[in-house]
Amino acid sequence: MITDNNKKLAQWAMDYALRNGCQAAKVLLYSSSNTSFELRDAKMETLQQATEGGLNVSLYVDGRYGSISTNRLDRKELETFIKNGIDSTRYLAEDKARVLPDPERYYKGGKPDLQLSDSKFSSIDPDDKVALAKAVAEEAMGKDDRVISVSSSYNDGENAAYRLISNGFEGETKNTWYSLSASVTIKGEGEARPSSYWYESSLYIDDLIKKGIGQKALERVLRKLGQKKVQSGKYTMVVDPMNTGRLLGPLMSALNGGALQQKNSFLLNKLHEKVGSDRLTLTDDPHLVKAFGARYFDNEGIATERRAIFDRGVLNTYFIDTYNAGKMEVDPTISSASILVMNTGNKNLEGLVADIDKGILVTGFNGGNCNSSTGDFSYGIEGFLIEGGKLTQPVSEMNITGNMITLWSSLVETGNDPRLNSSWRIPSLVFEGVDFSGL
Repeated sequence: MITDNNKKLAQWAMDYALRNGCQAAKVLLYSSSNTSFELRDAKMETLQQATEGGLNVSLYVDGRYGSISTNRLDRKELETFIKNGIDSTRYLAEDKARVLPDPERYYKGGKPDLQLSDSKFSSIDPDDKVALAKAVAEEAMGKDDRVISVSSSYNDGENAAYRLISNGFEGETKNTWYSLSASVTIKGEGEARPSSYWYESSLYIDDLIKKGIGQKALERVLRKLGQKKVQSGKYTMVVDPMNTGRLLGPLMSALNGGALQQKNSFLLNKLHEKVGSDRLTLTDDPHLVKAFGARYFDNEGIATERRAIFDRGVLNTYFIDTYNAGKMEVDPTISSASILVMNTGNKNLEGLVADIDKGILVTGFNGGNCNSSTGDFSYGIEGFLIEGGKLTQPVSEMNITGNMITLWSSLVETGNDPRLNSSWRIPSLVFEGVDFSGL
């Protein structure tokens, strides 16, 4: 992926930039490869293989900032490329907030391997990859007369990066990943063609769940038969762990330094205030071994650490990089979260549903948006009506509306079922009094 010779070239590029007019510089050397096999009804439909790599140089020239990238790693060509980049940067407006981070905040090394890279990655036979995707499809094909089509896929990837910063940072990362998925479409009532999917993913091929994916997708779509709207009103809303990220996304975006600096965040000036219920405890836990999102440093080289984002509904931190911190004249934190872990409860999804007399289980979102400045949202949903602790009617073509702060203040329960094949480990969630519009 990234050779010692390429690292020496990256070091040379930084030194060359500093000798030719830069007061500071950052260099990123990157490489990635991925494979994707897409099958329809267990027959190959598309094959994609890609390998890319290159060099990105960030230039700090006389109070100005520029960034240049190339995939041509020839030293003579880079000399001209870097010189031209420096000359072009001098035409840009001065920006005093464009400075390097405090080197005291850099990751200094010495911690145990996070085990993010599978040594077997390059030795897996392509025929075995296709066979995995085919087996996924065969779990659903022919299992029900209403099945119209079954799509399945195998995907994998390997990423590597080497970073240098002129005031004292050097760091290297490497990770692999694998995924298998299935999507099943069936004939519904009239012209309806409901579909559903399931997927599994892992950093290691031996840890990848390879069975039950097509079967799960088929089960999920068959449950949709007979979908319809139900009466509008306020319902207790349960959201399954495949979809809770859709509601958490606006909350996390509102904590981003860029949004805060542009005053485009409904959580602006809410630090240390209670903005959610006591059930909302969310932690950034970046050093989990063999976990998606694990890392010892961010893209600025800043050392990651475990931090409470929300503690019993109280907002404890923003995610502010060096640049936006300078613009806002506040202390920086870190550019983004690594692994989001929400405090869990004692019950799985079925247990949460069993406790609800009247509500709606949301198993999918269909369009909609959230206003980043106000937190007001409107989303299309599908799922199931809950009556007396039972799922009684598939529902669709309904909307939920409200405000994000109000919604998260109405969180009354969390499940014990986060999907661990994601960097967002968010379980099933239960919200009280959510506005649903239907009939």
